[in-house]
Formats: sequence, C-alpha cells, structure tokens
Amino acid sequence: MSTPRAPFAPEDDWRRLDPRTVWVTALVVAGVVAGAAVPATLGLARWLGLPGAVLWVLAAAAGVVGAAAGADRVRWHRTRYRAGEERVDLHTGLLLVKRRSLARERIRTVDLTANLLLRLLGLVTVRIGTGEHGGDSTLELDPVARAEGERLRRLLLERTATTPPGGHPDGELAVLDPRWIRYAPVSFVAPMLGGAAVGAVMQISDWVGAQGEVIAWVGDRFQETPLLWVIVILVGAALVAGIVGALGLWVEMWWNYRLEREPGGTIRVRRGLFTSRSISVEEARLRGVDLVEPLGVRLVGAARLDAITTGLAQDDESKNADHNTVLPAVPRPLADSVAAAILREEVTPTGAVLTRHPRAARGRRLRWSLAAALAPVLLLTVLGALLTPVLLWIALGCAVVFLPLAVALALDAYRNLGHALSGRYLVTRSGTLRRSTAALERAGVIGWTVKQSYFQRRAGLISVTATTAAGGGAYTAYDTDAAEGLIFAAEAVPGLLEPFLERDVRPRPMTGGPGP
Repeated sequence: MSTPRAPFAPEDDWRRLDPRTVWVTALVVAGVVAGAAVPATLGLARWLGLPGAVLWVLAAAAGVVGAAAGADRVRWHRTRYRAGEERVDLHTGLLLVKRRSLARERIRTVDLTANLLLRLLGLVTVRIGTGEHGGDSTLELDPVARAEGERLRRLLLERTATTPPGGHPDGELAVLDPRWIRYAPVSFVAPMLGGAAVGAVMQISDWVGAQGEVIAWVGDRFQETPLLWVIVILVGAALVAGIVGALGLWVEMWWNYRLEREPGGTIRVRRGLFTSRSISVEEARLRGVDLVEPLGVRLVGAARLDAITTGLAQDDESKNADHNTVLPAVPRPLADSVAAAILREEVTPTGAVLTRHPRAARGRRLRWSLAAALAPVLLLTVLGALLTPVLLWIALGCAVVFLPLAVALALDAYRNLGHALSGRYLVTRSGTLRRSTAALERAGVIGWTVKQSYFQRRAGLISVTATTAAGGGAYTAYDTDAAEGLIFAAEAVPGLLEPFLERDVRPRPMTGGPGP
C-alpha cells in the first residue's frame, strides 16, 4: 500500500514560531522567580525589614520577567524555518545569525513534546533529528501550534512505502491498561525517589535555617525507641515516600499511552499526563527489540520493551531520555506478543530457547560476586582490629547479609546467560539486576568483536559482541564456550567471520541467509 506524498512548502515560504512563545517564557520565568522569592525575601528581611524586602524582591522579579520576555520576543522575531523539497532550514540569532539545515532524506525523527503550559495554549515543541551524534543533528522549533507540529511530522516522516506482508496490519498495537501501574513500586525508581525525598527535606530545612529543629523534632519522637527500630521506621517512611513518588511519576509518564503502526511504515508512541510526548520510529530503521527486566519487575513476572533502532535522537539534550522505550513494564506474555507485532513476526524471537553457557561461566560470576562482597568485610575487619571492636561486629553483620546475597546474585546471573539464532534475529541474554534479552536483526550486524582474557582462555570461554549502528551499538554473548561462540557469530552473519576462524570451528552449512 503506497501513501501519496504531501506537498512541501515553496522554497521562499519561511515561517515563524508561534508568537505566544513570549507569554510562555514570561510565565515560566515568573514561576521560577516566585519559587526563589520566598527564601530571598526571608534573607533580605534581616537587613531591610519585611516591607522593604518585599518591595525589593517584587522589583527584581518584575525586571527579570520583563528581561526574559523581551529577549524571547527578539528570538521570535529573528527565528524563521521552512520545510522544502530537499532540506529543512532554521535561521535564528540577532548579532550572530545561526543557519542550520538538515537534508530531507536524512531526517529520521520528528518528536512532539508539550508540557502542561504548552498544552493549555495549544502549542508543542518539535524536535527534528537525523539520529546522528551531536547538536547539529537536531533542529528544535519551540514552540509552534499543535496543528503545525502534526503537519511537520506527517510531512517529514512520510515515505513512499509498501506494507510488508504478514498478519500484523496497521493500527493499534497496545493501549494503556491502568493495572500496569502495579509494577511502578517494584522498580529501582522507588528507593531512589525515597532517598531524594529525605535529601530534599534536609536541604529545604537548611535553606530556611531550621535543619537543627527538624533533627531535634525527629529525635524527640523516637527518644524512647531502640536504635534498630528507629532505622527501620525511617527507612520504611522513605520507602513509602518513594513508592508514592514512583506511582506519580508513572502516571505522568505513561498516562494516555498508545502504541500504533501508522500507514507508510511508522511506529508511533504517544503518552504523558501533564507533558504529552509523541515519538515516531520508522520501521525501515528498526533493527530489533530489547526485552528489559529489572530485578524487582522480573520477580513479579513483568518486562518492558525497548526498540533497537537507528535514527533516534542522539544530541546532548536527549541522550539520556527514554525515547527508545515503546512499552512500559507489563506482564511478560504481553511484552512478548507486542514484540512479535512490532517485528511483524508470528512468534517473538525474545521467547526463543537459548543455548546455556558452560559451568566455567558460573565460577567466574561466583568469584566476582564474592570478591565484591568480601572487600568491605575485610576492610572493616582490619579497621576493627586497629581502631575499635565495634567495626568487627559491623563486619560480621555485613558478611552475614552480603555473602549469601552475592552467591544468589551470581547464580542468577549465570542462569540468565544465553544466546540463540531465531529466524532473522540473533538473541543474547544477560544480567541479573537488569536482565536484558536483545533480539537483533542479523542483517543489521556490521561487525563482530571477540574478546578473551587470560582467565577466559584458561577456562575455554570467550565473549562475542555484535556491533551495529542501532540501539546501544553492541550486543554481547558473555562467556560462551570458545568454539560455540565463534560458530554462533559465524552462523548469524555468514561470510563475515569465516576468514578468521580455524578449520575445526567453521560453521555448519546454512540453508538460508540472515533475511532481508
């Protein structure tokens, strides 16, 4: 099925950003100034008195907001863009005019983002990217009207494409199920947010000069409570705060979630409660999927799904964003079925039966894990012998807790090792705190890296890494049997590794290639 190309703007049809950008800037700066006004007023009141401090802060706030709005008015006046037949151009700047241009055929992403304020005003921020590294690979139009953003997205991502055959037509692939929120508290985000909440309380109390009072108040509440119970209660309170924060963060990120395949071969993810996000991935750039199972999520039978694709934003502002996540933590069977639908496969390669790795790999993980657990125990033991016996008891407690945990994690890491070939895909799995099952299209492999340390050589193991221009750039089968790992790499992409193999580890004859 072919999609007709929409007409491009004439070469002289330059457009401006939405003029409401001045109001957006003024409101945002006013909110920041209001947040800083309270501590500033309290600080100035010691010398000027409260009325004088309020007047000075109001005058300064008006000056800052006015200056910011004026600067943005100049930016709006000096910014123009156009989408032509061959290039997208952006000109901006007052004294030093910056001219940026992206070739039409190199554009891979057009993402739309709108925070709550932009949504109320009917505006969006448009990020047009080529997927290459560096700030010059992305143009940002901030902001334009939502209708203009949608027009640019359709215009620049449109391709004359033929829908591949198969049982996965265009349309909805997944939609939000509110029950998925139950996986938010078991992620690593919850304890991190709990620690951040404790730090925020201490920092704010320090700003207002009341940190000592806060500590004294907590001490008074637990004056008659044993120290162990005090620690348990405070850690529990922090975890509760972290769970509440994780639930709120999940709602903000994934509310209104919808995953769909659009005509012309584009996978689109839409999500967000206050800040709406629209992320598009061309199927032509898709090289596979990565089934990610953090430990807590895995224990409750869930997984999230990331796309392995070329062309996602790689500039400094977005390199840490979760642009490649196409499905939040959901029940594992659902994640497998969505993976199959995205890849247009009847059976998902992430569910393939994997080849187990030799027992020598288990020994390596046990040694690493025990060494990491024993290091602090030995340090505390030495310090206890030199300084105080209290440290010896702490070392004993660490040994009782950390050593069994280290053994359990090492055994789990070994069980999670595996690799396989599944149709057009090679599959690798590894990790324990974050187990990753990556299904990478064999045609997307551009090279192999084979590593063997001295200790691996003695154990008869190697690690083989498939390098690709998509996703993380490298996907590794760790500590495989030496001959088996080389055969796996050679069979995955016939002809790429054979010149470097010895005769006794040449791959078996293949009945089919790696697929298109």
